[in-house]
Amino acid sequence: MPHSPPPTSPPPLAGVRVIDFTWIVAGPTCTRLLADFGAEVIRVENQQTLDSIRFGRPHPNGFDPPDSSGMFNWLNRNKRSITLNARHPDGLDLLKRLITVSDVLVENYSSRVLESWGLGYEQQRAIREDLIYVSLCGFGHSGPQRDYGTWGPTAQALSGLTAMSGFAGEEPAGWGYSYLDHMAGFTAAAAIAAALHHRRRSGEGQHIDLSQVESGMVLTGPATLDFTVNGRRYAETGNPPGNRSVWPRAAPHNTYPTVGGDNWIMITCTTDAHWAELCSLSNHPDWRDDPRFATLPARLRHEDELDDLLAVWTSAQDGRALMLRLQEAGIPAGIVQNGVDLVERDPQLKHREWTARRNHEVIGEHETDGLPVRLSRTPAHRDQPGPRLGEANEYVYGELLGLDPEQITELMISGALG
Repeated sequence: MPHSPPPTSPPPLAGVRVIDFTWIVAGPTCTRLLADFGAEVIRVENQQTLDSIRFGRPHPNGFDPPDSSGMFNWLNRNKRSITLNARHPDGLDLLKRLITVSDVLVENYSSRVLESWGLGYEQQRAIREDLIYVSLCGFGHSGPQRDYGTWGPTAQALSGLTAMSGFAGEEPAGWGYSYLDHMAGFTAAAAIAAALHHRRRSGEGQHIDLSQVESGMVLTGPATLDFTVNGRRYAETGNPPGNRSVWPRAAPHNTYPTVGGDNWIMITCTTDAHWAELCSLSNHPDWRDDPRFATLPARLRHEDELDDLLAVWTSAQDGRALMLRLQEAGIPAGIVQNGVDLVERDPQLKHREWTARRNHEVIGEHETDGLPVRLSRTPAHRDQPGPRLGEANEYVYGELLGLDPEQITELMISGALG
């Protein structure tokens, strides 16, 4: 297995301190990326209104206690946690002091929450002029719908993505679990990197106002362009395409069953050479000579018949072995992998050390995922599991803000520390 060479420089975001006022998925995805690349991320939590994903599985008598959630641990690795009540005057004062020693503040509350605390961007800027403030909400912080609430699938629907899901002639199927939460989180992390670069050159901070709905609209470009230029509605042109290819046109281009029940393989023939090789590999040279399939236009006219014939052949094949044979012949192919495949069976992911084992005081030993990028000189890391609630209180309030233990105890008793 490969091992990355020792880093020649600190992580790319070393020395950057981030105040993390995020919850659920979109915001924590952003700050997790920052933490993976070396930023010190301090997650601020109020014990009275904890993030719902801090809790584990639901039971008849309630939920598992905080710190027991695998999902929270997954989204919040490499971060610190403090407790703080920003609605308490002393808590708000501590937050302002924390801003003075931080570089970035990220939140994904509804658009007026921090304003109601007296901490809109201009107020934050008065505390630290070069602060980068990131607000990540459904519609952004301006416009007539700024106060509307969204969830990941809600934003997907509003962005137009949901209408592009599923199969032609059927109702929209959606995209599954909060796809846009992750998209928005990655987009925000990229924007922060750009803002930090700008600040390094100019000394200026700025407000990053990110709309989750708009981050989804970026992915609807071809369909939007087709309507604005040609007047064609998406569904009217035979869309959604499912697993078939609309542009560039290609056939065969679909998922096909393989041995073992609910097992599938994706096969893509983008050229006549691919198709000829597939006919030879499957011991069906007659397909190549069949007038229905001899050319790409013919295959596209008879795509249903072609898919039916291929499905009969693939259903008798072992999926992974077939993928290897097709790839060796130069034909793009891949099995439809599930979680077990990804963690335990995929030799490519094992070679690239995609997963690593870590230990958490409450959850115990577990696998954690990696990042799809490799930086040769400043590699990302995934050393620390998600933080226990308030575990960094002593470090932040004592070491960073200079409070003594008695002051911290008094603030805890008063309710200022959440």
